Amino acid sequence: MAAGSAALLLSLLGALGLSDPGPLEDVVIERYYIPKVCLREAQMGDFVRYHYNGTFKDGKKFDSSYDRGATVAGVVGVGRLITGMDRGLQGMCVNERRHLIVPPHLGYGSIGVAGLIPPDATLYFDVVMLDIWNKEDKLQITTLAKPEHCNRTVENSDFVRYHYNGTLLDGTPFDSSYSKDSTYDTYVGTGWLIKGMDQGLLGMCAGEKRSIIIPPFLAYGEKGYGTVIPPQASLVFSVLLVDFHNPKDGVSLEHLEVPASCRRRAVTGDFVRYHYNGTLMDGTLFDSSYSRNQTYNTYIGKGYIIPGMDQGLQGVCIGERRRVVVPPHLAYGENGVGNKIPGSAVLIFDVHIIDFHNPDDPVEIETVHRPEGCNVTTHDRDFIRYHYNCSLLDGTRLFSSHDYEKPQEVTLGANKVIEGLNSGLLGMCVGERRVLIVPPHLGHGESGARGVPGSAVLRFEVELISLEEGVPEGYLFIWHGDPPENLFEQMDLNKDGQIPADEFSTFIKTQVAEGKGRLMPSSDPEKVIADMFGNQDRNQDGRITAEELKLKSDEDREKVHEEL
Repeated sequence: MAAGSAALLLSLLGALGLSDPGPLEDVVIERYYIPKVCLREAQMGDFVRYHYNGTFKDGKKFDSSYDRGATVAGVVGVGRLITGMDRGLQGMCVNERRHLIVPPHLGYGSIGVAGLIPPDATLYFDVVMLDIWNKEDKLQITTLAKPEHCNRTVENSDFVRYHYNGTLLDGTPFDSSYSKDSTYDTYVGTGWLIKGMDQGLLGMCAGEKRSIIIPPFLAYGEKGYGTVIPPQASLVFSVLLVDFHNPKDGVSLEHLEVPASCRRRAVTGDFVRYHYNGTLMDGTLFDSSYSRNQTYNTYIGKGYIIPGMDQGLQGVCIGERRRVVVPPHLAYGENGVGNKIPGSAVLIFDVHIIDFHNPDDPVEIETVHRPEGCNVTTHDRDFIRYHYNCSLLDGTRLFSSHDYEKPQEVTLGANKVIEGLNSGLLGMCVGERRVLIVPPHLGHGESGARGVPGSAVLRFEVELISLEEGVPEGYLFIWHGDPPENLFEQMDLNKDGQIPADEFSTFIKTQVAEGKGRLMPSSDPEKVIADMFGNQDRNQDGRITAEELKLKSDEDREKVHEEL
């Protein structure tokens, strides 16, 4: 019935007086509550669901759907209802309330209903419309929010996790995942959901919000569901898709930043140090190495980490930033872990590769500059001076000899520097510059050192400043030829039968100056000579006698004889 006709009848009703309107020709309609939003009005052929109270003029109730605890459902305008109700329901919106006055000839006429409605009774109905739908209806899907980036959308056979609020068309809530503090987790398109939800979830992105209105024939139909969803009820779901995956999914990779230079990519068996942020698909952070201010360090491809990360870190470059999307069957599965990673959760790792190495890696040596005519190079036991800059592979500066007044000094092969640096300094010419990449097993190992993280690969820029030829291990001085005959007599400069420290020092310095021998190179030759004297002064009385003086080669032969 048109609104204009209703207004005309209402004015006629007012003119006659509500207490005695006289004979009515048509239904009198009072629309005493009209909702602000009306998506559709009831038309002929629509299925409707409504509540009502029915009374006579004196207010006596003859029927009520409320008393029966069940709404009324039926088709409007096809003769299944009394004519007055058929007319009175047309044009109604969901949640609209109407007061209808139905004259006898549009109600039960002169016959009435035995024992319930007397003949020629005018009927008064108070009606609230709860639901409207039609067999031609389809899903009504409204996108409420959608993320900017959406690499993939839901398809049949995907497993989805979503939150929802479920209401009837009039807004009555019947269920909510939020109240259970848990997502609803299920497969799409396999019959585990009502047909309307199976269809309504298709094409969604993770993080998308939708309103899905489902007509009864795509929901619970004529039977309804329990006490919460009545028969022939349209359902409204407000859905937030948290994440989804397919059981056939593998790891998905997104290369966010790849260095221009990548000399080697990580493979199974490599030890990788990386930072990461771990989030769920809705952006919820569940873990971060940055919050601990410490890299995550592990072997890849050996089962020490979840399978998805074992796969996702294959082929990374040092310095690379990569996003690794891991489906639950390659992460923590249906059970999840702790209270931060729910069951069946897709995990997203944004990783930054700091460095990696293999336990079999040698020192990498890159010669930046090598002087022409380089004939003399460094060997173990040589004493060298060199400058260096030391950093991590991500560029973090650790140490530099340039921070001090003098270059670094060391005797190679004397275990005074880490093994990798010692190796990298061998075979160098004075003036040569190198870049050394030192793996941790040739550096500071798993424990690291002061200012050096554990398992860190180190980068050294080195320049050789000077080189002094060394002596064999265990020697403080060596002869360039055969030692002098009657060594004690030549050392005993004043011929008093004993050699004090000053005579010993004078003799050794003379041999060095004449090129007959050389001291172990050191920044303090006086200390080397003092050590030599101390070794010969066996009774520590400050003087060396002929019995005490022995060449190291003679001492070594004596030791072998004693062992034999």
